[in-house]
Amino acid sequence: MVAGVIGTAGGITSLVSYPALIAAGLGALEANVANLVAVLACWPGSALVSRRELSGTGTWMRAALVVAAVGGAAGAVALRTTSAHTFAAVVPWLVLLGSVMVLVQPALTRRLQGADAARRGGVTLLAVGTVSVYGGYFGAGSGILLLATALTLVDPRLPQANAIKNMLLGAGALTAAAVFTVTAPVAWSAVVPLAAGLFAGSTFGPVLARRLPSWLVRLGSALVGLILALELLRG
Repeated sequence: MVAGVIGTAGGITSLVSYPALIAAGLGALEANVANLVAVLACWPGSALVSRRELSGTGTWMRAALVVAAVGGAAGAVALRTTSAHTFAAVVPWLVLLGSVMVLVQPALTRRLQGADAARRGGVTLLAVGTVSVYGGYFGAGSGILLLATALTLVDPRLPQANAIKNMLLGAGALTAAAVFTVTAPVAWSAVVPLAAGLFAGSTFGPVLARRLPSWLVRLGSALVGLILALELLRG
């Protein structure tokens, strides 16, 4: 539940859920797969309580959801068919980059306000697709990267950007979970209780993001990302 609240409020679900699965006795790869499948449970809860923030995003969101879904599937396939060593070395730096982007987002948004709308839309979809591939491959930190993308390129209002981030994560998680269910051994005894907790927590996270000061959520999300980046570098 704590992981669901943290993740859907703007932070990183896997900062809590992934170490919890490791502590419960799952191996690193098994925990990664179980975590990626269970995270899908955050999607319906966060969508239910974020209808206000998602109002008016229909046209762009439909395209972005398709891109995120394709990216999530591609990342899952990559995890099943390639070595994770090289990519794992890059993960902490991606998380660190996303955390810094969340902190400096207001300045980035001001610089991009004059950009051509069509070019900006193309860049946004490319960023969503790239992060979604990473999300389907490893997951941890993809929420921070998508939040930074949404804040900078889609909507500078944090509750709205956070709701968009949650929907994109859900689309990527759906296709990644489908790939893993078909091709990988999934520890369902861990996935089911984790998913139940994530769903419950996801109904509170967007409400917190709506009511807390934007600067506080931004700072908290960035700090959570920095903590995860440091832990991954140490590991």
